[in-house]
This record gives sequence, structure tokens and C-alpha cells, in this order.
Amino acid sequence: MNKMIIRGGHRLSGDVTIGGAKNSTVALIPAAILADTPVQFDMVPNILDVHNLMVILESMNVKSDFADGILNVDPTNIIENALPSKAIKSLRASYYFMGALLGRFGRAKVTFPGGDNIGPRPIDQHIKAFKAMGAKVVNDKDKVIITTDEKGLHGASIFLDVVSVGATINAILAAVKANGHTVIRNAAKEPEIIDIVTFLNNMGAKIRGAGTDVIRIEGVAKLVAQNTHIIIPDRIEAGTYLAMASAYGDGVNIHNVIPEHLESFIAKLLEMGIDLKINEDSIYVPKSHKLNSIEIKTMPYPGFATDLQQPITPLLLKANGDSTIIDTIYPKRTKHISELNKMGAKIRYNDGNGSIIVSHTDDLNGTIISAGEIRAGASEMIAGLMANGTTVINNADNILRGYDNIVDKLTQLNAEVEIINDEK
Repeated sequence: MNKMIIRGGHRLSGDVTIGGAKNSTVALIPAAILADTPVQFDMVPNILDVHNLMVILESMNVKSDFADGILNVDPTNIIENALPSKAIKSLRASYYFMGALLGRFGRAKVTFPGGDNIGPRPIDQHIKAFKAMGAKVVNDKDKVIITTDEKGLHGASIFLDVVSVGATINAILAAVKANGHTVIRNAAKEPEIIDIVTFLNNMGAKIRGAGTDVIRIEGVAKLVAQNTHIIIPDRIEAGTYLAMASAYGDGVNIHNVIPEHLESFIAKLLEMGIDLKINEDSIYVPKSHKLNSIEIKTMPYPGFATDLQQPITPLLLKANGDSTIIDTIYPKRTKHISELNKMGAKIRYNDGNGSIIVSHTDDLNGTIISAGEIRAGASEMIAGLMANGTTVINNADNILRGYDNIVDKLTQLNAEVEIINDEK
């Protein structure tokens, strides 16, 4: 595993450009195997999850190459094969191969997906959607086996019991080539879903309603790529840099941002008293002074994203008084608390009502901590930049999984950061 070494005390300034959305990319790559032609993606983030997905593609004889943000995927000679369990277990988004393989072959056999341990995240809604379309689903030890009869998948009316991005996308991937008409109700509305639907529709899919809670799909026989798909900017990466610049910046300009995707997050920064300058595709964060404490409740999009409650936590340490966070999506997303407290932060978790209380903290001190998952690691990284002395973050691969060219970007902002490989 890699370690991230941060020498704190260097205030941030300058410009940073946000990469393509991780949460789009990890669904678009599995979706590419539905195409009947080679496909090309632009603005692909250079993160570990992309490289792990390329390993999975290779196991199916799907050729791919990645350089300078361009990813080429050629599924024209795809074969059914056992997927590498190590790569599958390294990222939860590998479950999109269930819907993609089901849509391509009418069957799928996938090791139960791994990824971040942030509490219960069942795939029952994914399975419910597949069954509604005529699939049979069996759990065999650590594998999920999905099959159809000779008629294949058929259109269906699907009502998701909970709003789920993963289940919404998996249902779309399975339905896009199914016979007949599929309706997904109580669908998630995230921008990443619109991005995936745009990619599929540009290849000839017939999908309406992305971005609303009702998505309608008319199955098609073929998907043919006509152009390069440019991935939307990563709103979670953008939010992380907004929090970082607000907490420890002397003036940072963040480029390649879609402010509309961050309205709930931006609203909280403004409530804290941060004088953001919001442009069409960039946001300037000036040096902040007196900050107000706030209350945050995570919600499905367009509410405050669960992925941003940890990155905003170090900023809340600078506010006067106590701030409160309630994560209604993943209440157990608390791995950052003990690690930040080791650095001198004053954060406590109220198990009774599931709230995180962040109290004003004047000084953080560098120490040895561990990144338990992606967004916890991002929170610790920001704290390390703010801290006195040196911070060592073990398990830094969890940060590299989600943040594009992170060392280069932080270095450009005047930070002193390096990644070293711990071979022991």
C-alpha cells in the first residue's frame, strides 16, 4: 500500500482544474461493453479505479488503452469469462458489470463487489430490477449468478423502494437492449446518471427522463458509437477542493466546474460566510476569515452529497461554535473522526441520533493516521495540509482511487505532498 506524506503549514494558492467524474467513469467503462463498436472517452480521471476496471475488461478480451485523459475501449471481440475477483473486490462500482453483462449476453456471473466499507449497502434493488425484467438471480457463496431464458430480458415496470444511483444505472444497462419498454420509477437524479444516458443515447439508445424520478427505456438492437464521449466534471472532487481552499487557502481558482451540480454544497459555504466568486465554469475561493457554524443533512441529489460530508469536516473545525452533520445516506460513514481526533480535532459522534458534532479547533498537529476509505482519506488529507508538522496517511491507495493526479494538483497549489510505496 502507498503512504501519503504531507508537510503542513503551506497555505494554498493558485489554480486547479477538476477532472472527469469518478462516479460517471466507473459506470461508463462497464457500459462500454454494450457497444457494438469501439468507444472513446475523454476527460477520464487518472485514478486507481480506472486501472482496475481496465484489468476487468482485459479478462473479457476487451482491449483498452489510456493516456492523457483519453480512454479507448474496444468490446467488439468480447468473450464471456470469469472476472478477476481481486479487481472486482477492490471497487464497489464493479457491480455495474452485472447490468452490462446481462444486457450484452443475457447472463452474468460476478463476484460480490467490494470497495469502501462505509456501512450496509445492499444490492437488493439491483436484483429486484433484474428479476422484473425476467432474470433469475442466485447467490452462490461470494458470487452473484444472473441468467435468463431463451427469450432474454424483457421490458418491465420497476419501482425502486429506495433512491439508489447504483440500482438506477444497473437497471438502465440491463434494459437498454432488452425487448420492449421499461419504466424505472423512484429513479435517482444524479448528474452522473444523465452523463451515462447521454453516452448511451448518442450510440442509438432510446432513453428518456434522466435527471427526473421516472426514466423510460425502449430497447434497441444495436449501439454504435459515433463520437467521443466527454465525461462531466467531478462534482465531488470540486467540492473537496472548495472545502480545502476555504479551510487553508489564500486565494484558489477552481476550473472545470459545473456550479449547478454543487448548489447545495455551495449554499453551505456561503452560509458559513465564504465569499465565493462563482463563474460559468469556475469558482474562485478567497482567503476566509471569520466563519459561521452550520448544520448539514445529507440527502439524495440535489441535496447535500454524502460524499462531501467528510471533506467539509476539516473546514468546520475553523468555524465559531459547534457544527452538526447528519448523514441520512450512510450513517456509519465515520471513519475519519478518530483519525482527525488523533491530530487534535474536536469531533464526536452521537450514536443516539446519528449526528456528528464538529467543534472549533485552533490547531491540528501532524501524526500517523490511516485512510479507511476514499472520502475519509480526503478529509484527512485536508487536515494534514492545515496541520503543524508532518502527517503520514497510511492506506493512501484509498485516496488515489478517487482523486485525479492528486499530488500534482496539490503541488501546483503550493502544498508539500508526496506518495511513497510501503513495500513492507
